Amino acid sequence: MTLALHDFAVPADRAATAPPEARGLMRDEVRMLVSRDETITHATFRELPRFLRAGDLVVINNSATLAAAVDGHYRDHPIVLHFATWLDDGTWVVELRSPNRVPFTDAVVESGARIHLPGAQVTLRNPWLPPTRRLWIAATETDIAPLLTRHGRPITYSYVTQQWSPEYYRTVFGREPGSAEMPSAGRPFTHSLVTDLVAAGITVAPITLHTGVSSSETGEPPNPERYVVPEVTAGLVNATRARGGRVVAVGTTVTRALESAADPSGRVHPEAGWTDLVLDGTRPARTVDALITGWHEPGASHLRLLEAVAGAESVHAAYRAALDTGYLWHEFGDTALLFAATRALS
Repeated sequence: MTLALHDFAVPADRAATAPPEARGLMRDEVRMLVSRDETITHATFRELPRFLRAGDLVVINNSATLAAAVDGHYRDHPIVLHFATWLDDGTWVVELRSPNRVPFTDAVVESGARIHLPGAQVTLRNPWLPPTRRLWIAATETDIAPLLTRHGRPITYSYVTQQWSPEYYRTVFGREPGSAEMPSAGRPFTHSLVTDLVAAGITVAPITLHTGVSSSETGEPPNPERYVVPEVTAGLVNATRARGGRVVAVGTTVTRALESAADPSGRVHPEAGWTDLVLDGTRPARTVDALITGWHEPGASHLRLLEAVAGAESVHAAYRAALDTGYLWHEFGDTALLFAATRALS
């Protein structure tokens, strides 16, 4: 049992309750902890280029965030319905939450129940991924995309104390709408920082992975998610590794996508579809050499993914240092750059 997985608590004052812009910072001025070759360095995110080198490849997620939270009613109870993802048959995966942004417990949720939304209703068919009953498959005769445009807002949780406009939940890379929540590891990037990376000989390439809801950070395994690894990106990953460069994944979403498309040798192939890959000690990373990530709650499945890339000891040390030196958690918080020990900078 490692500290990073089980034995730490995040003090309440370490939750980033608002975007860094509300604290007078640019996006790329959040703090960044760099763990490399058993050494921890504290920096700001805009210093990222000095920790990389020409020939490295930074892979980003170009999924854009939906306004996926809609107010509604279940029976006589006010609820917030989170639209997590759409399924191939046109139904949606949804989650019921209370208006105070915590799990809905006011009534038992049952198959066949109807959720009333502004100008629409959805019918709950059955739980998605039983035996859990947190996420439901829902059918509706309404086109959900216009509904979210008119009545939706970004998904937030109780640690965010006020509502922020959708602009704060967009990354500079977001081009393909589909994520229920922001691929937040990409949030600290700015246009000028991307320019600095390219000018330093560092290539930037996209994948698409549409995130589901993150409320599964309670020990549940990650849910299946839609992803695309384009042919061009797969080729760049393979070429980068062949010439000794590092593949740097921006977020657990990018890591999951690339590793889902990697064969046992670490070669990445163009892929599109759904991934249910779980990275942990039994399935370590094959192609990702470093990971840019935010800070995750104890018990989160994301922590096992971090260990699959950087190793348990490095993740343990990084989390201890972050707790000791005041790093901020969650999507508006600080960040880390974790290198795999076997391919650290020489």
